Amino acid sequence: MNGYNRESAQASRRGRANRDEGAIFERIISASCEYYRTAGLADIEKTPEPFRITRQLEQGKFIGHFAKKAQPDFQGCIKGGQSIVFDAKATSTDKIPTSALTDVQREILLRRDLLGAISGVLMCYGFKTFAFVPIQTFLNAKKLNGHQHWTADEACQYGSKVEYKGGRLRFLPDTQRIYKIGE
Repeated sequence: MNGYNRESAQASRRGRANRDEGAIFERIISASCEYYRTAGLADIEKTPEPFRITRQLEQGKFIGHFAKKAQPDFQGCIKGGQSIVFDAKATSTDKIPTSALTDVQREILLRRDLLGAISGVLMCYGFKTFAFVPIQTFLNAKKLNGHQHWTADEACQYGSKVEYKGGRLRFLPDTQRIYKIGE
C-alpha cells in the first residue's frame, strides 16, 4: 500500500531546504565575486553545469539531462595571477560531511592545489558562520577532528573564518588590506 511515509517526507523537506539554502549561498558568492571583479581584485565565475538538450519541445521548452558530474562551483584568478577554485557547501545543520564533494570535484580541487591554486571549500552554516577550508585540510577531517565532517567551529579553526559584511563574503586572502582599499 502506498501511504504517507513520515521519514521520507521529512527527508524530502530537508533536501529541498538544503537546495534552497545552497542556491541563496551561491547568489551571495556570485555577488561577492562581482564586487571583486569590478574592484579589479579578482575574476571569479560560477562554473556552469554541463547540460545537454535531448529534445526540443514547443514554446521554448525542452527535455535534457546533465552531461557529466559537477565540477567545483567557482573558479578564476585573483590579482597577481594566482588561480582560485572552490566548491560551495551550505547547511542548516551543524555539520558538512566530507562526502558532500563528488569524486570529480575532489579530484579537480586536488589537481589545482598541486599546481599552486587556492583550492578549497567555502562553507556556510545557517547563514551565521562562513569559513574557507583548503582542500587538503578539508579531506583530512578524520585525522584533524576525529570524524568525517566539519562543524563551523572546526572549519574556522583549521581554515579561515570568512566575514560577511555589506552583502559580500570576504573570502579572498588578505581581505583586510583589500577591503580598506575597496570600501
